[in-house]
Amino acid sequence: MADKNELLTAHLYITAVFPVIKVLLKDDPSIAKKFKTVNATVVFKAKNDNKYTGATLIFNNGELEVLPEPVEKADIVFKFGSVKKMNTFLKGGAALPSIKGYTKSVLLFKIISALLRLKLMMPDVRPKKEHEKYLKVKLALYMVSTALSKLNKYGDEKMKAWTDKQPDRIYQLSVDHTDIAVYLRVKAGKTKAGRGFYQRKRPFVHLKFANIDDALKVLLKDVEFVEAVDKKYISITGSPEYANMLNDFMMHIQAVTT
Repeated sequence: MADKNELLTAHLYITAVFPVIKVLLKDDPSIAKKFKTVNATVVFKAKNDNKYTGATLIFNNGELEVLPEPVEKADIVFKFGSVKKMNTFLKGGAALPSIKGYTKSVLLFKIISALLRLKLMMPDVRPKKEHEKYLKVKLALYMVSTALSKLNKYGDEKMKAWTDKQPDRIYQLSVDHTDIAVYLRVKAGKTKAGRGFYQRKRPFVHLKFANIDDALKVLLKDVEFVEAVDKKYISITGSPEYANMLNDFMMHIQAVTT
């Protein structure tokens, strides 16, 4: 049976990583072209005790819906003997699933292509092309904002302790001169992630990256958070103390999912 950390990693992949495939379907021309006319259901599932943990990806002509559980009928099923093996595979490690529907080679190739593109988020991937830099930052911030909320809902003790004491607050993250903006709303122990700029109130904390290259310096850990602020790679509006706490949780998310 999977332990708590393995289940947490799987939970974050299912609820936060898989959904950012939507970014690829919209903003990555090669992936968008491959999935433009795809109508298919894809399941990832791992045996855990006497049941399965996993997710269902439903592709519909360039759109994607992610269900946080495996359905019975699917065009392709990636099946793993354990949650640990599924996590290893999704992180790009050496763990091979059994694949039902592998004869649908064209569809399988497209799914693998999308999974490989998610590797842009890995901390050791340093894209050179400008559009790939943009994609890496957008994927990472979209994923981490959702993952922060899911980490809280999963019951992570440190995250719960941090959110329980807070009134209604907005944590905004954005990259200047781009369309990349996400936020996390925290209210009395509850959290909700969103895209764009929160409009109903001013953010309690706003972390604003100066540009894509400066955002990459922070995400790739080329500079520490405090140094990044000092060098103006990132500016803070609001509480520096809580901004630093938010960054610590973001780094925790990255460590768990990569």
